[in-house]
Amino acid sequence: MSYHVSVMKDEVTTALDVKRGGLYLDCTLGGGGHTSAILEAGGRVVAIDRDSDAIEYCKARLSGDITYIKGQYENAVKLLAENGITKISGAVMDLGVSSHQLDDPERGFSYMRDGALDMRMDRAQQFSAYDVVNSYSAEELADIFRKYGEESFARRIASAIAAKRKSADIKTTARLADIIAGSVPYRKSGHPAKKCFQAIRIEVNGELKGLYDAITGIFGLIERGGRLAVISFHSLEDRIVKAAFREFETDCICPRSMPVCVCNHRAIGKTLGRLRPTQTELDNNPRSASATLRVSEKL
Repeated sequence: MSYHVSVMKDEVTTALDVKRGGLYLDCTLGGGGHTSAILEAGGRVVAIDRDSDAIEYCKARLSGDITYIKGQYENAVKLLAENGITKISGAVMDLGVSSHQLDDPERGFSYMRDGALDMRMDRAQQFSAYDVVNSYSAEELADIFRKYGEESFARRIASAIAAKRKSADIKTTARLADIIAGSVPYRKSGHPAKKCFQAIRIEVNGELKGLYDAITGIFGLIERGGRLAVISFHSLEDRIVKAAFREFETDCICPRSMPVCVCNHRAIGKTLGRLRPTQTELDNNPRSASATLRVSEKL
């Protein structure tokens, strides 16, 4: 088992401004790259991941003051409270799927590697990509392809899947990728199945449903002067991050039609900027190309 080098690891460590002895939340442990960097900078870490593989991998390789929690970042506030943690010095969220999950055919995430349709980040979960592909109606498939994949040929692809599964269930990633490729008339760049696989993965894992609330809940735990760093990999995630950060730095959130502020909302954060991978990182890790790092500081 192996994991990729975490995207923008140095930039995240700098952005968090890690304080010696401070407690930092790694919401998406993965291969432990960000956790390792925080430890090296003198911080303590509480690390969350829904994938048992990631936790076991890091337990065998990392040393230092780390508390491991199996769960989803959407439940971070509750999970931390159950472990007696109500305040943190900062947090990092590295969204999306890990390279380990993509590269392991048995996990069924990739259109480039043949394997059983799965895509579950938490393998204790019953619902999988197989269920989405074989039980959703053509209309439901088209809807998630449009909503989560921004796929312009959503209806055409969904209809092709519905037609092909009438003779036999679609069970493998290669079979699904072939059906999608055969139903798309052209694609200027990237694999024809890329957007649909992203959409199915998001649907299976509910990646966007609790993201906004997770960001606001985690930010609420951060002490004054602490920072939240979020890495997103596609526009759907990034829009949610931007919306949350915008609310943090906004005073009044009353409707514009209100003549006088009645919400009493006051800014609680300050957006520090947006970073993209350096050319050196892009050369070493092409998968980082779509990454965007945004940082907000607690006021």
